[in-house]
Amino acid sequence: MRNIKALCLIIPSLIMAKSVNFDEALKLSLQNNFELKAKKLEVDKAKASLQEAKGSELGVLKFNENIARTNHAGYVFGMKMGQRQATFGDFGFDGPAMGLMQTDLNKFVQTAPNALNNPEAVTNYETKLTYEIPLFAGFKIQNAKTMMELQIKANEFRYKADEKTLALEVLKAYNGAVAAKQFIKATKMAKEATNSFVNFADEMFKEGFATKIDVKQAQAYDLDIDAKISESKNSFDLAIAYLRFLSDDSSIDDVGGFKNFDIAKLDLKDMHNSALQNREDLNWMNLNKETAKVNIDFVNGDSLPMVGLHLEYGYNADSLSNTGDGNDYYMMAAGLEYKIFDGFVNNQKKEKAKLDFQKANYYTQYMQNGIKLEVENNYLTLNTKKEVVKQKQKALDLALDVKEKTSELYQNKLTTMTNLLLQEANLEKARADLIMANYEQAFAEAKLQVSVGQNLSEKGN
Repeated sequence: MRNIKALCLIIPSLIMAKSVNFDEALKLSLQNNFELKAKKLEVDKAKASLQEAKGSELGVLKFNENIARTNHAGYVFGMKMGQRQATFGDFGFDGPAMGLMQTDLNKFVQTAPNALNNPEAVTNYETKLTYEIPLFAGFKIQNAKTMMELQIKANEFRYKADEKTLALEVLKAYNGAVAAKQFIKATKMAKEATNSFVNFADEMFKEGFATKIDVKQAQAYDLDIDAKISESKNSFDLAIAYLRFLSDDSSIDDVGGFKNFDIAKLDLKDMHNSALQNREDLNWMNLNKETAKVNIDFVNGDSLPMVGLHLEYGYNADSLSNTGDGNDYYMMAAGLEYKIFDGFVNNQKKEKAKLDFQKANYYTQYMQNGIKLEVENNYLTLNTKKEVVKQKQKALDLALDVKEKTSELYQNKLTTMTNLLLQEANLEKARADLIMANYEQAFAEAKLQVSVGQNLSEKGN
């Protein structure tokens, strides 16, 4: 029964477990990484800003419905005029006023018309449809559209650069897990060797050909190997955890072999040219510089005349149902606004825009020089790492040979356990150094490939 329960617990974990190679891990990360998804929204925001600028050209169509009730003399008269319901009675031409007008014109003129000054409250329903459109806005709308188009391209390049940054992090995690996996394998090989040392020393001690110190030295070294195995397993678990985090895939539990990149055989000058042409972050900076240049013209638009058109159609009525009594109206108006003097405010804005453009130009040149330096550093680093791998391989071969010969000498009682353990330690270090050298070479290859503008998913093997 216990075995069945154990299987029920183990089987789901086996089904969910997944081993991935680098390309699979990168694909998952590019699809699932939440930080990358958030950065992609900048592209969508730039596209929305472009539509906003385009929408400004189309003008604004508005519907208004305003309901008001007042006994304010001026408003009442205006509302009645709007409703086209005004009568002479609203001017006081009724009752006593009419009698005064017939008998004494001077007194009539000096008499305050009560109906006009103290009207009864009136309700007015004002319904109108207005359309306002800029006919000329100093080219600001056109320049705004141009800037938004540039920013869409800029953010697309920035997103691709972010993808490459993420790819390098995925490579770190993936090859880090591979290295830890190989460390585990190497320490297990050392464990097999130290186990044999312990057993052999114990047999030699029983036969009187070795001391108790030899046995204890072998046992102590064996325990140290156990600790290193635990450390290697912890490093592997941490690398897998980071890979799961980047890819948002909790089922990953194993990796394949090292991911290496064989970059095309180019000289340093060709690599510089490739980087200056293909680096997304430099293209992003160039587009920001172009945006800053267009912004000068955008700001200059404030010093040009503005021309707009206003169209309006509506009606005023004392009720919503009273719309067919000829109380509708229309209005067409065109306006021009031109700033003659603004205290030199716009001149200062234009000067600031020019300074922003110059600043972007300096940053672009600085980035170009920085990219050249980065490519050269990565190029020289890779060449060094390749040489280190060759030397570490030779060192491993030599350490393996020395250890085997030392083991034979110990078996023939021609050397000490201390020397044998020392050579085993040298062999273990040589294995670890070669694993780390391979890891560093693979990362140096990837950094160089990215620095010249290539994707890690393109020419890897």
